[in-house]
Amino acid sequence: RAQLVESGGGSVQAGGSLRLSCVASRDMFLRSCMGWFRQAPGKEREWVARLFTQYGETFVSDSVKGRFSISQDYPKNTVYLEMNNLKPEDTALYTCAAGGGRSECYLDSWRPNYWGRGSQVTVSS
Repeated sequence: RAQLVESGGGSVQAGGSLRLSCVASRDMFLRSCMGWFRQAPGKEREWVARLFTQYGETFVSDSVKGRFSISQDYPKNTVYLEMNNLKPEDTALYTCAAGGGRSECYLDSWRPNYWGRGSQVTVSS
């Protein structure tokens, strides 16, 4: 059964750090594009970072580049989003997503097939 389970959200002051984790079922994790989207109140959902699990190629949005990074633990079917130097504008619901192959993963227009429930990240000034 396809499943994505997230953890690691919370509240932090500006300048702080958080790490989100997303555990996928093994079938979903293998040779898949996985990543994170976020949506702030009143704003459209935007992609934050993604990677292709088989080769570990990563892609990070310009809006967070230099502060956020994405990585994986292949044996644990887990993808991480490391968020540093957080700002109040990073406050959003962060959702793990998966689906698609390598060629799709190269595109910012990537459309996942599967979604987690989301983890709230709140950054106070």
